[in-house]
Amino acid sequence: MALIASARFPISEPFAGGLEAHTWWLAQALHRRGHHVELFAAPGSDPVLGARELPVRKTALSDAARSDTSMPGAAWMEEHHAYLALMLDLARDGEHRFDVIHNNSLHYLPVAMASALRVPVVTTLHTPPTPWLESAIKAQDSCPVTFTAVSRFTAGAWQATVPAARIVRNGVDTHFWKPGRGGGDLAWSGRLVPEKGPHLAIEAAQAAGVPLRIAGPISDRAYYEDRIEPLLGKGARYVGHLDRQELAGLLGSASAALVTPCWDEPYGLVVAEALACGTPVCGFDRGALGEILTPECGLLAPPGDVLALAELIPRTMKLDRQAARRRAVQFCSLERTADAYTSLYEEVAR
Repeated sequence: MALIASARFPISEPFAGGLEAHTWWLAQALHRRGHHVELFAAPGSDPVLGARELPVRKTALSDAARSDTSMPGAAWMEEHHAYLALMLDLARDGEHRFDVIHNNSLHYLPVAMASALRVPVVTTLHTPPTPWLESAIKAQDSCPVTFTAVSRFTAGAWQATVPAARIVRNGVDTHFWKPGRGGGDLAWSGRLVPEKGPHLAIEAAQAAGVPLRIAGPISDRAYYEDRIEPLLGKGARYVGHLDRQELAGLLGSASAALVTPCWDEPYGLVVAEALACGTPVCGFDRGALGEILTPECGLLAPPGDVLALAELIPRTMKLDRQAARRRAVQFCSLERTADAYTSLYEEVAR
């Protein structure tokens, strides 16, 4: 099978975000099950995946084209060219090389050009509706793609455009994400960008009087310098962009994990990772977080309400760590995800 990933970020540690981490784990799980997986991803992706990395080609536009008034940003153009070259390659002879193509990217071209392929295409919806992807679906009288969504919330958001998306939640490897001893500082992990709201996590932890460690890539430098750095100290510490082993240690040692989305979180892989480490979660009730958490393993405050979140932190720290671990094993495991995708691949390949 072919697994289409991000052309912008390599599928390697430390991961640029949850999408890259999910793709890495899914490729690992499928490989362990005996599937031959070819990964279409950015150069520099992890060779340990057991799949042959096929670096996508970047465009070499003429000076005239680059100076044209219609020229978009260079990054947008390079990503467009990468997926265009990939889809044309698959249209030529993809049916002789693959039984199924799984589009795990956020780009519109694998959907827009699926009808040119003679091999079934599965696309996972990782985000709320975007104009480019919605356009790619609606431009076709009958879109030949089989869609999955990472949560019931995300499936509902796409209902008007994709009425029959199947729900296949992202999973975490519960053999790797093991229970920790807990009892330490609070933890927050993810991309440091406004929509993830780490500044609100700092404010809530400081209001509750509990130390907080923050981990993740600084994806928006201006936001970090303007909103995060001034809040550090007073019990809040940025510990860097951690690899998965270091992140598992951070989450496992935490007394609770804070999750503070300022957008409708489509799934929330960091929630599943924390639960697998036996760490209860305290967060904002946005997007799919309410699907993952139960009162036994996590507590949710109204969106954006820092004081309400702060009040829930001491209660969350007292929740049963074994209940958090059980929820991850029963609801968020990578094995469940791999089972669902394997069954779907077999179905569409028939």
